[in-house]
Amino acid sequence: MDPSSDNFVTQILAYLDGLERSLSGRWRENANRRTVLIILILGLLSIYAYLYLVRPPDNFPLQKIITIPAGQSGRAVSEILQQDGVVRSAFTFRVMATLLGHERDLHAGDYIFTEPLDVFHVARTIGIGAFGLEPLKIRISEGETVRQMATIFSIELQDFNAQNFLAQATPLEGYLFPDTYYFLPNANENTVIESMRQDFDLHVATIQSQIEAFGRPLSDDVIMASITEREANNMQDRQMIAGVLWNRIARGMPLQTDVTLQYTLPKADSQLTMTDLKSQSSYNTYTHKGLPPGPIGSPSLNSLLATVTPIKSNYLYYLADSSGVTHYCATYACQQANEREYLGK
Repeated sequence: MDPSSDNFVTQILAYLDGLERSLSGRWRENANRRTVLIILILGLLSIYAYLYLVRPPDNFPLQKIITIPAGQSGRAVSEILQQDGVVRSAFTFRVMATLLGHERDLHAGDYIFTEPLDVFHVARTIGIGAFGLEPLKIRISEGETVRQMATIFSIELQDFNAQNFLAQATPLEGYLFPDTYYFLPNANENTVIESMRQDFDLHVATIQSQIEAFGRPLSDDVIMASITEREANNMQDRQMIAGVLWNRIARGMPLQTDVTLQYTLPKADSQLTMTDLKSQSSYNTYTHKGLPPGPIGSPSLNSLLATVTPIKSNYLYYLADSSGVTHYCATYACQQANEREYLGK
């Protein structure tokens, strides 16, 4: 071989060897920089993923019923959750559900979230059917009307329709028992009416023997009990007042109670005018004799019992003084004297 050619090859190999050593040195020299850059990129991607895909939406729906209808696909469920503000990304939810093994067993139903959850925990919640529904304690006080009930339930229950309730409950005035109830947040008006009506029947059954012994129709008893509920706050006065009012009915006298007229007027006792007292409302017991056409509220069990176990007397009149003490009279002259003494009339 030509010596000059051999020398040329040797030079080329030496150059390449030197280039390799140079590049290798530079690679080692910049290794830390590359590592930092990769970590930075991965960190930024992680932050982006958390902020825009994983973390709870800013408008996460707390204490609001989220409904997943039955028979929905995973895609449909994820879109519902995104539309309702539960997750930021429907796609991310589907990925999480798949990773957790729940893509085919997402549970339909009503959910309530008490705190914001990231997409991972939402996927787990829907996957195991942790609905989060806890009974709400709702108190319906004695004497309340169906209109008042509609307001209370509308505030407490998200799926409650007040108009539908009033349409169904108004004919049942007096027969929806006042009590403390525990309803799930997704209870509707039908559930409420059914529960309250059953509660009434259960309580009435406990005094059925007294009702039968008294001998009047239950409908009359409920109407009178709704009146005595408003007229007195203790058992003895309720029994006394029931006796007075039954006496007036037996003698063909009008009941002349303000509370029945107030049922149709948004007025307090002291606000009733002479014009009001002369109105032809069927609930005006000043102008109409006998019982009004229906109850004026929901009576308690004590009022129902007082109504069918009245204290017998010859009293036809009563009034309550400023201290809440009730005074009874057999004559109108006695009643007038009591009005002067206790009411300053």
